[in-house]
Amino acid sequence: MRIVASVVMAGVIGVAAPAGELDARTDSALGLLTGNVRVDLFGQRDLSAGPRLQGEGEARGAAAEKSPWLAAGLSLVLPGSGEFYVESYVKSAVFLAIDIAAWSLAYTYDKKGDEQTDFFEAFADEHWSVVRYGQYTEDNLAPPRPPYNWLLPGTEGLAPWDRVDWNELNRMEREIGGYYSHSLPRRPEQQYYELIGKYTQYNQGWDDADPTLPPDYEVMKANLTANFKYYSAERGKANDYYSTAKTFVTIAVVNHIVSAIDAAWSAASYNKKIHLQGSVHSYPVGGSMAVVPALGARYDL
Repeated sequence: MRIVASVVMAGVIGVAAPAGELDARTDSALGLLTGNVRVDLFGQRDLSAGPRLQGEGEARGAAAEKSPWLAAGLSLVLPGSGEFYVESYVKSAVFLAIDIAAWSLAYTYDKKGDEQTDFFEAFADEHWSVVRYGQYTEDNLAPPRPPYNWLLPGTEGLAPWDRVDWNELNRMEREIGGYYSHSLPRRPEQQYYELIGKYTQYNQGWDDADPTLPPDYEVMKANLTANFKYYSAERGKANDYYSTAKTFVTIAVVNHIVSAIDAAWSAASYNKKIHLQGSVHSYPVGGSMAVVPALGARYDL
């Protein structure tokens, strides 16, 4: 909906001229006044006809309108770009700065998480042995013990994780039961590195474990090794880094959405601004020229 108003703002300015000369000079006088004095974005030339919405002023108004859909799409891709399109430059800079900061911090903490993961996995490979864990488990099984061929013969000198038949090891864990509540995944699965620093049943795989401890949950919980505790804390640091990275990714995504909504709203608000246009009109009155200022207003709903 478009509301238009035109108001006469001032009185008449009389310009005396002989009646005989008036007709000959009217066109040039009008041309001079409308060409040099008139300021009329509506294209108003005749006060008696009322302000018009067509013509020069209408073309300029249409060209100045901003598309809310385009503004939203721009900001959804790059926060702040839609605001820049609708000439909200301060908000554009704010949204863009938030986006850059959020993605930069997300990358930084994700990289820290990767580096920390490499560190604690290397620590585990050096200080925790699945062979040591398997041997303690088998040695402390209540007799009679069924045969478990979890240790592969002829594999001496290989890395511990290459010396194990994992199917047999997992079968032994399941049949023990009790506080042996988990089956160890194969290295290098992520769960392998998580479980050995999380559950007490894996305490005896660390190289500073006491092999004489009985296989009892309460005893084992009270005698967790220093390496078990250290490793668990270092793995926790990596998880914290990744969690922080995810938080900043969430902030970045929300920033995209909020910027898109704001850009659409800003474009709509831009199109609803009140436009005021002034004009000066000259008319022959008797033997004189009358100059009448007028004001036009438009508000687009």
